[in-house]
Amino acid sequence: MTLLQGLLLGIVQGATEFLPISSSGHLVLVPWVLGWQLQPQTAFLFDVLVQMGTLLAVLAYFRADLLAILRAMLRGRPGSGRMPAKARLGWLLLLASLPGAAGGLLLKGAIAASFEQPVSVSAFLLLTALLLFLAERLGARRRTLDQMTALDALWVGLAQTLALFPGVSRSGATLAGGMLRQVERAEAARFSFLMAVPIMLGAGAVALLDLSQAPLAAQALPPIIAGFISSAAVGYAAVHWLLGYLQRRSLVPFAIYCLVVGLAGLLAGGLGG
Repeated sequence: MTLLQGLLLGIVQGATEFLPISSSGHLVLVPWVLGWQLQPQTAFLFDVLVQMGTLLAVLAYFRADLLAILRAMLRGRPGSGRMPAKARLGWLLLLASLPGAAGGLLLKGAIAASFEQPVSVSAFLLLTALLLFLAERLGARRRTLDQMTALDALWVGLAQTLALFPGVSRSGATLAGGMLRQVERAEAARFSFLMAVPIMLGAGAVALLDLSQAPLAAQALPPIIAGFISSAAVGYAAVHWLLGYLQRRSLVPFAIYCLVVGLAGLLAGGLGG
């Protein structure tokens, strides 16, 4: 992987991590379409570690919320009586992260292998499109984060496990999960972005360990740094834009995009095979 490739893929990561169109899927499809021959292990580690750039974007954008949640959680632990709303939200975010963490550890090999299969990524994009259509069709969107329950959090967390495979959008799956539990669209997006923090921290820690043991670690570092910086900058802008967009507009355009790209990928893969 070259420095320019790392920079461009970082921009792709930053733009697509929070838009519900699958960043991991685009990180597989873009090199495939451009004919880049990337070493599979390096590409997989890059894909995971560059997410730390978008994690930085979330931390920066929601820094006041995250600090308030952390302070409230330290004061209002489970079983300590009536918890403040922000403490309750923090525990729900941790609860929602458990299914994805467990799935990532159990399915690590299968997930890594799926990054080498553009056709299956295209098929998973169709699943993302279906989830977004269902969310808009079936979600009543009348509840706020203050009304979310532990069952809601687990449901959203289970939806997030689908996004372990490239092509299923993490933000799309969690947005759809929240909306199918009747949470308002913008509120579901906020929950989705906040719950990215623990899952990205865990995934990044595992990938850093893998990177330290990889024989190509030194060569991979410059493009990873370039990807990190570009994904952080673009990711921050994407979060800001999407939260404003979802106040008044639906997920249908993103569903159509995933449908078109998924079908095009399947067609291209079929013709190429």
